[in-house]
Amino acid sequence: MENKQFRLEISPSGNLTNLVLKEDIHQMNWVMNSSYLDDSGYEENDKLFGNFSLKIDGKILSSVDMFPTISRDDAQATVTYAFEQIEVNMKYDLTHSQDRLVWNITLKNSTENELNITDFAIWSSFSYVMYRINDLNLQTNHSAAVFPSISHDYSKLACVRRSNEAPHLGMYQTKGQTLSVGTYCSYNNLFFESVSPSLDGLLFHQLILAGGYPEKFENADWLHEKKGFILPSLSEKEWEYSLEPFKNQSDFYLIGQKNYGHPIFDFEPLAIADQNYKLAFELPKDKDLTDAYFEYLDEAGERKKENIFADIKHEKDKHHANLIFTTPGEHKITIEVDNQNYDSVILNVMEPIKRTIENRSYYISNVLFNGENSETPYSYSPISNQGESLGKLSLVLKNNLLGTTNIKEVQKVEASCVYYIRQKWFQNGDFTKPNKLYGDFYRCMDFEYIAHVFYLLSQFEENILQLNHPDTYLSWAADVFSLRVNPDLHDNHRGKEEAGMLGVFFLYIDELMEELKTRGLTEKYEEISSLWLKIAQNVAINSKTYKAAVTEHFYDNAGFGPATGALAKTNHFDAAKKYGELVIANIGFSNDFRAQSPDRWWEALSYMIHSLWGGVTAAACLKAYEELHDSRYLKAAYRATIGILYCYDTNAKATDTILTTGEAASTYSIAGPHINRPDLSRNRFGQSTFYRDGGIFTRLFTKEEETADWDMGEELVAYLDGFGKKTFLYEENGIVSIVNGSIEETDEGLLITSYAPYPTEYHFYDGNLHFTSENGESIPQLLLVDGEFKKIKELLTRE
Repeated sequence: MENKQFRLEISPSGNLTNLVLKEDIHQMNWVMNSSYLDDSGYEENDKLFGNFSLKIDGKILSSVDMFPTISRDDAQATVTYAFEQIEVNMKYDLTHSQDRLVWNITLKNSTENELNITDFAIWSSFSYVMYRINDLNLQTNHSAAVFPSISHDYSKLACVRRSNEAPHLGMYQTKGQTLSVGTYCSYNNLFFESVSPSLDGLLFHQLILAGGYPEKFENADWLHEKKGFILPSLSEKEWEYSLEPFKNQSDFYLIGQKNYGHPIFDFEPLAIADQNYKLAFELPKDKDLTDAYFEYLDEAGERKKENIFADIKHEKDKHHANLIFTTPGEHKITIEVDNQNYDSVILNVMEPIKRTIENRSYYISNVLFNGENSETPYSYSPISNQGESLGKLSLVLKNNLLGTTNIKEVQKVEASCVYYIRQKWFQNGDFTKPNKLYGDFYRCMDFEYIAHVFYLLSQFEENILQLNHPDTYLSWAADVFSLRVNPDLHDNHRGKEEAGMLGVFFLYIDELMEELKTRGLTEKYEEISSLWLKIAQNVAINSKTYKAAVTEHFYDNAGFGPATGALAKTNHFDAAKKYGELVIANIGFSNDFRAQSPDRWWEALSYMIHSLWGGVTAAACLKAYEELHDSRYLKAAYRATIGILYCYDTNAKATDTILTTGEAASTYSIAGPHINRPDLSRNRFGQSTFYRDGGIFTRLFTKEEETADWDMGEELVAYLDGFGKKTFLYEENGIVSIVNGSIEETDEGLLITSYAPYPTEYHFYDGNLHFTSENGESIPQLLLVDGEFKKIKELLTRE
């Protein structure tokens, strides 16, 4: 079957098994391919596109239990499953338009009794695949990230090719209601078999049309419905989706509006409590706004609703409002269109982020620190051999450098460096002799985290430290960093190979080298500078094949994220742009702030927020913007960052895991339901939760109760170096917009209020305007007047 745009195939079992955009030079199949599953040993053929399960009056019916009847002609096919009480029809229609595929699902009650449908879930299994083959053309041009936007009447999915090369594929709801989108993960992990890359896998996406969860299941997700429905006797109910290619993010939304009547929202994912928040949206020309309100949970957990219809102004084609939210937590803004249809966005309202950072630093220092007389003196829990676990120490130091210095917090980190870190990772404290903490090998990657802690410690005044001079710690940082990047310092193949790889050190290496140069460690400066440039040069040379995208995983944003940032910082702009497209495709866009995270699945076994690697990817994206000045990077970096902050948000109320003051959790499952583990649906957790499921997780973790924050911290340091202090303006379609703050028109000019916890920098690259405060002074607001930034004497809005 085909039309001008699509070519598709329906299998004898009724599945959509091949879907190709004819204009696509790569001829990617946009749906899961049963032959790949069979060839790779995956047994999920029951989850191919179009398979479904249905629960009627307690009885489960499934498409895999029968062969359907299929009728077809040149441009449409109808797949019919005739059960005793109900008939399920699926129609794939290419006749509506030469540019689209219309997928209709209809339930027909064949009886004279009403039917109670408590669950109806149908697989929309797009090609979300990490292939088990080291072929970057396959990984980038024949696989897609899938970003859902769930709405009462305007749900849609953006399937974005991982290379970011158009065409991409959009799916737009035109009839019925989609309650949610769940995922099921299948994977193969050979981490302990000395194979590299060792991880591949797939996510299968499922549309939830009723129910979606086990019987009597409840969780804290008040933002999405889990309801069933009654199908009256001899009646029918239908859902319909249109599939159409799109070029980029804005095109995805414009097609939805022009062809399917979907509103377009312009919303920021974050609001700060008691500060101005600007909402804007655009309706199709023939549609009217008839109501608007937002919902949230108050401090007692009671659901509240506030009407904002009167606050919304209508100018030309756009509606906009200036709002103030007073209660931290998730907020759902809903608009009513023509008295009958509803669309919504979900944003997060946070207390001032500075408070979150300070509380986290206090918690690490006073709850996680193990004192002199503990089982592992001067360590921080949870104890790990992996350097990522030291990110929390870097966060404590960074917070104390930017804010008011708490001498005790700094000195605890210093004691850990001297008495714990140095002795654990190095033989007798000798930085040239790493301990083999992983049996017969050590990880070079650990050293970049250690060097970062030492470097940050060297930034404190001598009177703050109690064990060594600051220059001593700078020297330590240089020695350990050399071990990280100099292959000649290793006597084994693994060490030499890893030394030449990129890592999170791209986030701080410029500052480290500047300190080495300024403070007289010239020889170390020259050594490290030379090695750094060599690494960047090698990554740039190999950018044509996306070599840095491969880590121990066949395709990994922990590879191409740092590559983008590092290449941009070292002026390899063409190579940075090439990897940068992978980052743009990797960072989601959605009507829900939680679904805009850098795409990753293996720590959650679902589409997820991962604090560390999501945060590093976001930071790399911001580095790319600062060098390339392409606003796509700026907006993507910010979207991703707000999801990361959710992992630290102790005021979140739509997740079962409630964090006490200062706590954090590394992982959030965006999927609802998480079909592998329903209890993790839209929940925060640590990867050790999978210990109970057996398999490889019993070898990765010692128990399920290992804390959920073991690898957190480095990404928050990256945040503090970026959006933690910087606010950005940019110009689009003649309008000045802001990222990481709010804009208000006042008599004095445009009032810029920063959301940064330590606001010291304001940048407007399109206007060639930049402001940096003196001596790190916090400047929470500026005025933009006549093309210049101006300081103001007092705050003009509430903090």
